[in-house]
Amino acid sequence: MASRREAGIARRPLIPPRIPWPGPDLEADISLRRRHTWEVWLVLGVSLLFSGAHSIIRIIERLSAPTPLGQQSVAMNTPMAQRSLIDLAFQLNSIVFTLVPVALALFLLAGDRTNPFRRIGFDLRMPLRDLGGAFAIGAVIGIPGLAFYLLGREMGMTVAITPAALQPEWWAVPILLLAAAKNAILEEVLVVGYALERWRQAGWSWWTASLTSATIRGSYHLYQGIGPFFGNLVMGLVFNEAYRRWGRTMPLVLAHFLIDLVAFVGWWLLPQAARDFFS
Repeated sequence: MASRREAGIARRPLIPPRIPWPGPDLEADISLRRRHTWEVWLVLGVSLLFSGAHSIIRIIERLSAPTPLGQQSVAMNTPMAQRSLIDLAFQLNSIVFTLVPVALALFLLAGDRTNPFRRIGFDLRMPLRDLGGAFAIGAVIGIPGLAFYLLGREMGMTVAITPAALQPEWWAVPILLLAAAKNAILEEVLVVGYALERWRQAGWSWWTASLTSATIRGSYHLYQGIGPFFGNLVMGLVFNEAYRRWGRTMPLVLAHFLIDLVAFVGWWLLPQAARDFFS
């Protein structure tokens, strides 16, 4: 019995086969294809599309302001109340309820009588492979992303970003860790795993689905400037192709978490001189 199990493990490919597109689960019923399309827009409408629309309005405000875009600034992970424990409660409340659309998307995928976690690879079946993929994608995106941010600052296309503006409370670093996890799960499960699966069932072409997903990702970063829009659009295309090749969102979630972890907690630990350099 052990030898068979070992033989099965040995035959398992290091890289899973590429997900077929549109795939065997393409809906034959046109009405169901339309239903899947509308379903995606409604789920995204109460989550990332709302953020995208808000960012579009914000960038219009920034571009029309008398102060040049490169001289403006934005703070992330800001205090929500003056009293420490009330602020902590607001922070936790925001993190928990921001993830409700993720639960909704997984619930809707489960309606196809499949395991939604396994279907999009949002599980712990391949921890070492997922972690290796996360570090690889994180390096491909994270290091050029930092260079792109600095270039955008020099060109005046990107506002000065403060990734972590919380007060120096005992719970600040744990909240930043949770915020990084929240961003990673929300974005990769919704705009990659869920959206691409549903659009595949609806009969969308690969490039239409991938470009739409990447554009949505870029749109909700527009509040940071024009540069971050294009940077996140490229990030979306890379992440989408990784999902198409691996069939798993977990490496993408881990990579996104690592990138935000470095940005949030790294900023928190930087001395003031280093913060001034990146601003």
